[in-house]
Amino acid sequence: MPQMTQTPETLCHALLDAARKAGAYAADAMAAEGRSLSIEVREGKLEHAERSESVDIGLRVFVGKRQAQVSTSDTRPETLLAMAERAVAMAKEAPEDPYAGLADPEQLARDWDLAAFEMADPSAEPIPDTLQQDALDAETACAAISGISQVQSAAAGYGRHNIHLAASNGFSGGYARTSRSVSCVGIAGTGTEMERDYDGDSRSFQSDLRSAAEIGRTAGERAVERLGARRPKTGAYPVLFDERISSTLIGHLLSAVNGAAVARGSSWLKDSLGAQVLPEALSVIEDPFRPRMAGSRPFDGEGLATRRRAIVEKGVLTGWTLDLASARKLGLDSSANATRGIGSVPSPSNWNIALTQGTQSRADLLRDMGTGLLVTSMIGSTINPNTGDYSRGASGFWVENGEITHPVNEVTIAGNLRDMLMRIVPANDARTYLSRIVPSLLVEGMTLAGE
Repeated sequence: MPQMTQTPETLCHALLDAARKAGAYAADAMAAEGRSLSIEVREGKLEHAERSESVDIGLRVFVGKRQAQVSTSDTRPETLLAMAERAVAMAKEAPEDPYAGLADPEQLARDWDLAAFEMADPSAEPIPDTLQQDALDAETACAAISGISQVQSAAAGYGRHNIHLAASNGFSGGYARTSRSVSCVGIAGTGTEMERDYDGDSRSFQSDLRSAAEIGRTAGERAVERLGARRPKTGAYPVLFDERISSTLIGHLLSAVNGAAVARGSSWLKDSLGAQVLPEALSVIEDPFRPRMAGSRPFDGEGLATRRRAIVEKGVLTGWTLDLASARKLGLDSSANATRGIGSVPSPSNWNIALTQGTQSRADLLRDMGTGLLVTSMIGSTINPNTGDYSRGASGFWVENGEITHPVNEVTIAGNLRDMLMRIVPANDARTYLSRIVPSLLVEGMTLAGE
């Protein structure tokens, strides 16, 4: 086959043919063809430009209940055969895994309407000059903010990837995905008083991207707001997790309901199926069908049809996030949440997530919390997966009598996730264009370690 006519689809089927010839009982193959372009500027000049084009292929083979995974970026026909033979030899030496195996043919996704997902922007790929101008516009807008001492970085990027998955159980499907991004990091102050903050946007479609000038301006304003930060007093206070970082709290919940963690027994929610884990008014909905979203897809990494589901419904945990292997370990059915890379076996992960929004604004929650902490950024984390004990470094703003008084940094916030999540009060300020739609969240009575 001439190299030029190879598509991700033809490469997958060539890999499956090679696996059969090499003696595999069953196999699945994944191929991705991608190109990306990223531009960074500094002080009005081009700092870094990177363009990459790649084709990567991966093959997973089964010999009985033993499996092996191999990958390469060499797509010559002789390499495919050698790759398949190596994979089969590796599988024969691998330990048996009673839970490994492809989906049954009747489990597979059959029909899907790719156009409805709008995963790939049909408009032309931006030329490097366009990306450079976006980065320059962001840098200029950030530098224009009074108090900004330097713009650490301003960048713009574009990517397009074609992905295909095929398996010996009869599945074959693929899609293209595009991404477009602009980001900026501003630094305010000098020396030990230096503070930094950022803003950025990433979308599937160019036309949805926020303006570069707005991103630069916001990065600058956020950095200047943090000047003069000091450590707060140690004590127990309400904490308002700003919408910028509130999704991390729901992220910890999602990690605890991940089937791989549950099957290992290393989840603080492992005995909580059917129990209340959030306030009664709140649900967590997973929706892989939202158009133009990075977390949308018609089928998962094992060829199962994705579906919309309530992970938490009216406060009650309804199910785990499962791929085939973790589902088999738990005696359940897959929730069609398998993700995988070219060189890795499937593992469970989430698609687009939305937490029920509240009825109050962020300003309402600030007013009602009285004295406490508004957290806008976090660093590091110590989360005990078995107990849910939570400790994270944070910075943000101190609130007195419902009003922001000054910035704070070098504070540690601690609590237990089970207790924290049962007490969350959501605002109504979530950005509905994000893959994770989570508003600002108020949590009463957290421990703050400051001065």
